[in-house]
Amino acid sequence: MASLWGGRFEKDMDELVKKYNASIFFDQRMYNEDIDGSIAHVTMLGRQGIVSEEEKDQIIAGLKEIKQEIADGKIIFNVDDEDIHMGVESRLIKKIGDVGKKLHTSRSRNDQCQVDTRLYLRKEIYEILNSLCYLESVILKKAEKYADQITVGFTHLQHAQPITIGFIFMAYFQMFKRDIERLNDSLDRLNYNPLGACALAGTTMPIDRHLTSELLGFTAPTENAMDTVSDRDYSLEFLSDASISMMHLSRWAEEFAWWNSSEFSYIAIDDSFCTGSSIMPQKKNPDMAELIRGKVGRVYGDLMQLLTVMKGTALAYNKDFQEDKESLFDAVDTWKATIDIFAKMLDKTEFRMDQIEKQLGKGFLNATDIAEHFAKQGIPFREAHSIVGHMVKMCENKNCDFEDLTDEDLQSIDSRVSKELLGDISIKNCVDARVSFGGTAPSEVRRQIKVGREWLNSLEK
Repeated sequence: MASLWGGRFEKDMDELVKKYNASIFFDQRMYNEDIDGSIAHVTMLGRQGIVSEEEKDQIIAGLKEIKQEIADGKIIFNVDDEDIHMGVESRLIKKIGDVGKKLHTSRSRNDQCQVDTRLYLRKEIYEILNSLCYLESVILKKAEKYADQITVGFTHLQHAQPITIGFIFMAYFQMFKRDIERLNDSLDRLNYNPLGACALAGTTMPIDRHLTSELLGFTAPTENAMDTVSDRDYSLEFLSDASISMMHLSRWAEEFAWWNSSEFSYIAIDDSFCTGSSIMPQKKNPDMAELIRGKVGRVYGDLMQLLTVMKGTALAYNKDFQEDKESLFDAVDTWKATIDIFAKMLDKTEFRMDQIEKQLGKGFLNATDIAEHFAKQGIPFREAHSIVGHMVKMCENKNCDFEDLTDEDLQSIDSRVSKELLGDISIKNCVDARVSFGGTAPSEVRRQIKVGREWLNSLEK
C-alpha cells in the first residue's frame, strides 16, 4: 500500500524498517480520540469555508462509519497502516474517494497525535479519579468502623505509641487525597488544544482553533505551535502522579504483607485476594498485596523511560516522541487496575482485634504519654523524658510493666514522682487523651472522617 506521505520518495520502506517505524499496534487504542479529533477538525474546516458543507458532511459520515467498523472488529490494522492516524485516513479515502484527501488540510500528524493523546489521557484521568474516589469512600467506611479500635503505632518498625486503626485509615486517606488533587491539577494543564499547531509553525489557512477547542471540550488553544508539537510535559506529569500514587499503594500493601504474617496476624484478608502454595498446604499468601508492591516498579520505569526520551530532543518534533505512548498506556492500565484491586481487597479485609490486643502491652507504648503527664505536673519535659527512660530500664530489668512499679521504685528514680502522680496510664486513656488537632483520639478521628467525607462529596458535585 502506497504511503500517504511518499510523494518525495522513489523507494518504499524496507520491510524491517516498516515494522520498526510502525506504532499502529499500540496506538490503535486511540481510534475513538483520533476520529473525534478529525470530526472536530473537518467541522471547523467547513465552518471556515476551507471545505464545502457537502464535503464536510461526506467526510464526517465516512469517519463515523470507520469508527463503527473498528468497534465491530471489521477493520484489522497492519504494519502498512504505520499509525492510527494514517490507518484511519487511508480507509477514509478508500471509502469516500478524493474528498477524503481534504481532511488533512491545515494539520500535521505532529499536532494530530498530540490531540489524540490529550483526549485519551483526559478520558483515562476521569476514570482514575473515579477509582481513587471509590477507594477514598472505602477508607472512610473502614475508618468509621475502626475509629475506636486501638492498635500499635510504629516508628522504625518498633512499637512507638498506641493509635486507633481508624487513625491509620485516615492517614492513607490524606495520601490519596493529595493524589486526587495532583491529578485534578495536572488535568487543568493538559486540557489545551493542540489542533492547528500543524508541523511546528501553524498554517497560512484561515483556521479557527478556538472552535476546535470548544468542540473537543478543551479550555483553549495552546499558545505556541513549536512548543505544542514537542511538549510531553502533560504525559510526564501524569506518569509522575501515577508513580507517587503507586508508591502510596505500595506502602500500604507492604503493611498488609507484614500485618498478614504469622508474627503479626493483625488482619484477615479475604480468600479471594490470596493464593496458596503448590507444596505447602497450610499457606495463605497475600499475593495481591505483594503484586501491588511489585507493580510500582514498572510505573516508575514508565516515568524514567519518557524522561530519558525527552532529555535530548531539540525543538520541534522528533521521531523519538513516538516512544511516549507505550509507557503512558502501561502506566494507565497498571495504575487503574491496582487502585481497583486494592480498594476491593481493603473492603474485604478485617482486623483481628484479639491478636492486636496481645501486642498492646509490649514495647511501653504509653511511655510518651507518661512523660507528657509529668510535664503537665510542672516537670520540664526533657527531665520527664529522662525519668520515663529510667522507668523503662527498670521495667526491663524487673520484667514488669509501668503499672507494676512501686512508689519505692519510682522514688529511687526521682523524688518528684509517685504512683499517685503517675495517674491513669492505661492504653485506652492515653489514646482518648490525644485530642490535639490531627491526633489519634477517636473523637478527633471522627472529625477527620467528617471533613474527609465533606471533601469527597464536594468532588462528586
